[in-house]
Amino acid sequence: MKRCFAYLVALGALLISCTAKKDMAPLAVNLVPVPSHVDRDEGSFFFSSEVKIFLDEDTPELHRITAFLTDRLASAAGINLSFTREKNQPGTVYFMNAGLPEEAYELRVEPQRIVIDYGTPSGAFYAVQTLLQLLPAEVFAPSRQRGVKWEVPCCRIDDAPRFPYRGMHLDCCLHFFSVDFLKKYIDVMAHHKVNRFHWHLTEDQGWRLEIKKYPLLTEKGQWRKETVIGSLSSGIYDGKPYGGYYTQEQVKEIVAYAAERYVTVIPEIEMPGHALAAIACYPELSCGLEDHYETATRWGIFKQVYCPKEETFRFLEDVMDEVFELFPSKLIHIGGDECPKTSWKQCSHCQALIKKEGLKDEYELQSWFISRMERYINSKGRDIIGWDEILQGGLAPNAAVMSWLGEEGGIKAARQHHYVVMAPYPKYYLDYWQADPESEPLAMGGPTLLKTMYEYNPVPEVLTSEEAGYIMGVEGCVWTEYMPTPERVEYMAWPRMCAIAESGWSSAPKDWDGFTRRLEAHLGRLDRLDVGYCKAFFDPLIQLHKDTEYSKVVSISVDAPDAVIRYTLDGSEPTAASEEYSLPFVINRSQEVAAAAFRSDKKIGKTTYKKF
Repeated sequence: MKRCFAYLVALGALLISCTAKKDMAPLAVNLVPVPSHVDRDEGSFFFSSEVKIFLDEDTPELHRITAFLTDRLASAAGINLSFTREKNQPGTVYFMNAGLPEEAYELRVEPQRIVIDYGTPSGAFYAVQTLLQLLPAEVFAPSRQRGVKWEVPCCRIDDAPRFPYRGMHLDCCLHFFSVDFLKKYIDVMAHHKVNRFHWHLTEDQGWRLEIKKYPLLTEKGQWRKETVIGSLSSGIYDGKPYGGYYTQEQVKEIVAYAAERYVTVIPEIEMPGHALAAIACYPELSCGLEDHYETATRWGIFKQVYCPKEETFRFLEDVMDEVFELFPSKLIHIGGDECPKTSWKQCSHCQALIKKEGLKDEYELQSWFISRMERYINSKGRDIIGWDEILQGGLAPNAAVMSWLGEEGGIKAARQHHYVVMAPYPKYYLDYWQADPESEPLAMGGPTLLKTMYEYNPVPEVLTSEEAGYIMGVEGCVWTEYMPTPERVEYMAWPRMCAIAESGWSSAPKDWDGFTRRLEAHLGRLDRLDVGYCKAFFDPLIQLHKDTEYSKVVSISVDAPDAVIRYTLDGSEPTAASEEYSLPFVINRSQEVAAAAFRSDKKIGKTTYKKF
């Protein structure tokens, strides 16, 4: 009788958790980033409160990982999963340690069960992120969703990262952001399998990190007396003090929160340039060429930089000692970019030091500065990474390079067998326009379009296979001169960061059409995660190209797949009956192009306009 009862329970669970193949309409597998390999099978697995979870390793860490799944299902679906120690039970999600490499996982969805194979907890975590994307997008909603079938398409996924370093940067100096927003930022990163948060904490315009030995850095250095309005050259200011900093307790909170999502926080402490906020607090760190120093109130590059003297190195070493206590990251970002040599050229101490050390010029002095700090940082068991300019005058022995000026710095460093993160501004800077600048708020430059970011290959073709092995990853950079709010950050970062995340994670061949199809479905997830992304994906981009004094050649494109572009030349609203765009065409000065994207004769985005 007991065996008969057990059979009936198992049969009931099977009927709840699976469906017959003939009753299933095939579901698309729209994953971002795309896995290394996906096979779609027939049928689906259905989640209900009868489904169990089996853990091969019954550890607190695995329970924490599975909570990312169970909490979502409880909140959005009202489904409360429980744990079991019974193997081979229908209607179960199995987590099995199969000895796979770091971050890798295999996911098998069958009508009767789901099996997640992993080798490290990070692999199990990324498998959960994929499983969540296989569920209906409503699973990401903040409240209970009714009338949803919580089904997962049957499939087999083999997945592992292309690069170990998959980064996203945020500048919190030019504008300051709350701890709550940083947690949300990290959540969205982790959902896209981005595993490095590059946190920019010191700048000319504000020092944002509490250093207990130097309290003025936050008492005074966090503040600028006002902020420029518009671009750095406008000359108009708001007259309002601006500040903000993170206490050491807040930093620990962020680091721990990120670690639970397998995100390593890499702090950036700028040197020897971008140091004006620190020098305003402690003028003895400068070359002493001015009577007064104050935190910068506009954007740009400033000549006031750290002077390479013993007081400066004691200060920076003390700062680093507290940084090491807060951040377990093996890599420490030391900036190294945009360091004018004006002060050093006029400084008697710097000139004497160049002569004493047998250096050729101020560029070699910068290399000497970086190398000295590297020795100290290495002595504490950490490594440095810096922007391209740390190559000037010779690269410090163990340094990694974050290549932002283009590919050249990355190529040079890789050829010298130094590790490289590719973050070239023409491709991966998220502060650049992503649509027609005439219709967008102020940004740094561009435009740098979604397609540009997607199609960029971060491994330069000129590198040999050995040299290419030194490209350790990619990073999307968010500089916030023109992003004063969290909403603006999200608008500029997403969905373009989806393209960077995919290049960092996926080794699958590039497929723009496939990416846009997957991304359109993915936007529904971003909606429910309350990410205020840019919706230019659905809007035609009209570009005018030089022709004659009296004419321009017009090209029109749209990111949304399967869209028909229709346009008019008199500025009137395009309709389903308007001319369909197929090839570039010519307009004269009297004509105004209006374009919109349609599917099945229904408009799917905004109308865009362009005049000669």
